[in-house]
Order: sequence, then C-alpha cells, then structure tokens
Amino acid sequence: MPNHPVPESELLRTAYAAFNARDIDAALSLMAPDVAWPRAFKGGFVRGSEAVRAYWTEQWSEINPHVEPLAFYPENAGQVLVEVHQVVRDLAGAVLADEHVGHHFTIEHGLIQAMEVCPLPSSEL
Repeated sequence: MPNHPVPESELLRTAYAAFNARDIDAALSLMAPDVAWPRAFKGGFVRGSEAVRAYWTEQWSEINPHVEPLAFYPENAGQVLVEVHQVVRDLAGAVLADEHVGHHFTIEHGLIQAMEVCPLPSSEL
C-alpha cells in the first residue's frame, strides 16, 4: 500500500479551504495535472488544471459558492465520499442554494484525480 504524505481527509480539507479562499493555485497544487472536475452548475466535466482554473474563474464571476466539508466516508482505496454543506449566493449576496450534497473523490498518489457530485445516502439523514 502506498505511503500517503497526508491522510485523504486532510488533503480534502485543505482543498476546500483553498477553494473557499479563492486560492486557485493552492487548490490546483492538490490535484493531478489531468484532474477531471464537474461543471456543477453548467453540466459535464472539465479535464486538466488549466480547465479547472478557467471554470472556477468563470463561476466566481457569476456566483459566490462556499462549500464546507462536514463528514468524510472512506470507501475503497483512494475513494472518499464527502458530505458538504454548500451555500451559493449571487454576487449581491442573495442565497441561491443552501443544501447538503455529496462529493465523491478519487485520490491517487496523494493527489485528487477526479471529483463527482452525487446524492448523499438517505441513511445519513
């Protein structure tokens, strides 16, 4: 089993903190160069660091999301489901969405390889 420099939950906490701080470089440093990332509000995926940078830059020019990880559920090796509380505001500060959603991460070699948005198991509620 490979030796990870940091536990997966710590890697993901750091990534969420960087996202919420709008620190794209810090967030991208935690991702594989060919990361697959969902365009949550647009549909589909982007692939690669620069595509994620462009997507987030566009997203943050339109909305102001804040995503707080609440719980981590390790699954198979390198797979983690994260329960998050997501609050999305428009640029004037009005709340557009306030919900709990699941983020399913694939982690390889200590870097985020992929993320998907998924429903939370109903048993967690």
